[in-house]
Amino acid sequence: MNRFSRLTLLGATLTLGACTVLQGDKVDYKSAAKAPATSLEVPPDLTQLTRDSRYNVPGAPVTASSYQLGQAATQPATVATTSALSFGDVRIERAGTQRWLVVDRPADKLWDPVKDFWQESGFLLAMDQANLGIMETDWAENRAKIPQDFVRQTLGKVFDSLYSTGERDKFRTRLERNANGGTDIFISHRGMIEVYNSAQKDQTVWQPRAVDPELEAEFLRRLMVKLGVSQEQSKTLIAAGVVQKNSRVTSVNGQAAVQIDDGFDRAWRRVGLSLDRTNFTVEDRDRSKGIYFVRYVAPAADKVDQGFFGKLFSGSKPEAALQKYQVTVVGQGNQTLVSVKNADGSAAASADAQRIATVLADDLK
Repeated sequence: MNRFSRLTLLGATLTLGACTVLQGDKVDYKSAAKAPATSLEVPPDLTQLTRDSRYNVPGAPVTASSYQLGQAATQPATVATTSALSFGDVRIERAGTQRWLVVDRPADKLWDPVKDFWQESGFLLAMDQANLGIMETDWAENRAKIPQDFVRQTLGKVFDSLYSTGERDKFRTRLERNANGGTDIFISHRGMIEVYNSAQKDQTVWQPRAVDPELEAEFLRRLMVKLGVSQEQSKTLIAAGVVQKNSRVTSVNGQAAVQIDDGFDRAWRRVGLSLDRTNFTVEDRDRSKGIYFVRYVAPAADKVDQGFFGKLFSGSKPEAALQKYQVTVVGQGNQTLVSVKNADGSAAASADAQRIATVLADDLK
């Protein structure tokens, strides 16, 4: 068979393979960057967080030595509320499309297992800040979305780099101590998609795509398994019922704000998760005052410059100016009011307050 015939046959096989339905596991990530020659350094013990009162919840201090772990994770499931189920010392809480884990263990005992979890899942960590309780993966591709056709199964990794989904994902994990001495774990997703930017379809650009709550839920489920919950128990927890929408945009003194039908503790957690999900980066937080200090970065300002994936964001465009705000969370009995201020605490521009309040209320649905 001559070279032209071989190429023609290969092309025809690839075309047929493109029609293959997605099979196998629905999550199989491969980092866009190559693994470093040495393993990542172990972060400082999370007990350092107790030196800074900004990360402490009101009430008596909690230390690892003074906290007794809960019972083993083999106990039968119990319904805590209409939005929470638990197994042993792990439970999941849900409000609309948001889910997070509540683990009755101190944060410093969870950091390493959570870090191992992401690395075992095929990611490298682009951010590893134990002093803030935040870790973030690099951009990675879900290879499970690529059809497992005959050619790919036959040729294996030889031509694996020729296949791409045109999508990339990254995940941020935030660990925060709660009032009971345990830890709340939040996982938020951000995604990019490659699209044509010309009528001739000869050039592509990367642009943000919608947050995927089901991907967040799947990684929460897998993390539960890492923490000792069985596969079947984790599926039961994730399948807990949906809570009705309880947030809306309102107006306070002529300024847009978000009203949430939750008390402060629950609303504080939910607002933090929404900020992580959207184009805001939490630089600092003061729970005692109910303030998140955030900065807004346009999606294209994220930098990924390792290997071929460096073209994800064009370096020819000027970097967008950072915009910093305070997002305040104020409890009002069984409700909570969320408002937006400038970085210096002054009233934000009406347009900015309206835009941010709308984004948060939409994500809190």
